[in-house]
Amino acid sequence: MLALSANGHLPKADYAIFADTGWEPHAVYRHLNRLEKEIAAPAGIPILRVSSGNIRRDALDPGHRFTSMPLYILNQDGKQGMTRRQCTGEYKIKPIKRQVRELLGYPYPQRVPKDVFVEQWVGISTDEFHRAKDADVRYMRNRHPLIDLGWSRTDCVRYLTSLGLADTPKSSCLGCPFHGNAQWRHIRDTSPDEWQDVVEFDAAIRQGNARSNAGGNQLLGQAFLHRSRVPLDQAPIDHVTAAEWAARQQELDDRAPMEEELENGVVDGCSPWTCRGETDLVQDDFALAS
Repeated sequence: MLALSANGHLPKADYAIFADTGWEPHAVYRHLNRLEKEIAAPAGIPILRVSSGNIRRDALDPGHRFTSMPLYILNQDGKQGMTRRQCTGEYKIKPIKRQVRELLGYPYPQRVPKDVFVEQWVGISTDEFHRAKDADVRYMRNRHPLIDLGWSRTDCVRYLTSLGLADTPKSSCLGCPFHGNAQWRHIRDTSPDEWQDVVEFDAAIRQGNARSNAGGNQLLGQAFLHRSRVPLDQAPIDHVTAAEWAARQQELDDRAPMEEELENGVVDGCSPWTCRGETDLVQDDFALAS
């Protein structure tokens, strides 16, 4: 959307906002710098980087009030569970809304008048049209330009390729539990230092929330980044046995279609626009406003 706007195929956006969780892959930050230098700045579109902190550091800080990541839990009795996903709201939605309020001239806790709002572009393509929803606040009105253009993900890749941006990386936290096996393999096989980082983080969160543990409210089980609920460096990210596949297929029967795509590798982790860990649209890490 930024390139389409900068090149005149869409109206010129006033701003692009990138919500930084502090734990994106190195490739994402390099790509963002390139976009800013080669596309946004020449077109006069400022990229505003906003943040609520570093999600990795906060998760391991016993003194920080951390909103939970969706970790996979293995209880002492062998039952499986998952912690609530609150990180998108804290590290993406919240800083974007805060920035939008400031751009409008009504920072929190001021009330934004009814007739004051931004038009926010959300980059959902026709492949995921069912995720296109209205904003949950009056001062942000969602628009979905890619759907308006009738563009699929393939169309987006084709356009990026024509601009020399075929290597656009996936935007998501490095250690996001919603990564599929393909993304875990990509990290392991292409970036050894980042793989070591996520393996160490996975080991560090085994007992759950650091602040809860420090307060005497320990997790009655163990927490993991991978859905197999084994240490990440031992997780079956290369192969899936027939028994495991059958068990996962049974679990998928009651899950949302997007989660099934995630499991089967059609969709792998978060997109730059929405967290694919749930069926409802959320305002995620990159938005354009006018």
